[in-house]
Amino acid sequence: MEKLSPQLRHQVAQFQQLQQQAQALLNQRQQLEILLRETERALEELGKLHADAVVYRSIGTILVKSGKVEVEKKLTEDKETLDLRVKTIQRQEERAIQRLQEMQGKLDSALKGSQSPDAAS
Repeated sequence: MEKLSPQLRHQVAQFQQLQQQAQALLNQRQQLEILLRETERALEELGKLHADAVVYRSIGTILVKSGKVEVEKKLTEDKETLDLRVKTIQRQEERAIQRLQEMQGKLDSALKGSQSPDAAS
């Protein structure tokens, strides 16, 4: 890497940074998808209960007695928020991957160009 021009080293560093960002987005999306599935399962189970059923919801480290309708409403709102966040992160992830592919092509071309004179020597 020390034979590379400062500009090329900078591009490689940017590429690595973008790889890290893409990985962080992937991890974040996976965490949100887990929360989304848990919320969907909770809504599914709530749907099996009678309207007057007593349910408890977690607030921090305690459980609070709540009405089924109230909990269902809250979980539905949470699900919509999670759906939106997952879609937003997916778009960011797709853009990052697209930029990575573009940068990879440019770096490959630049590296091949910088190695050609070396091969002749």
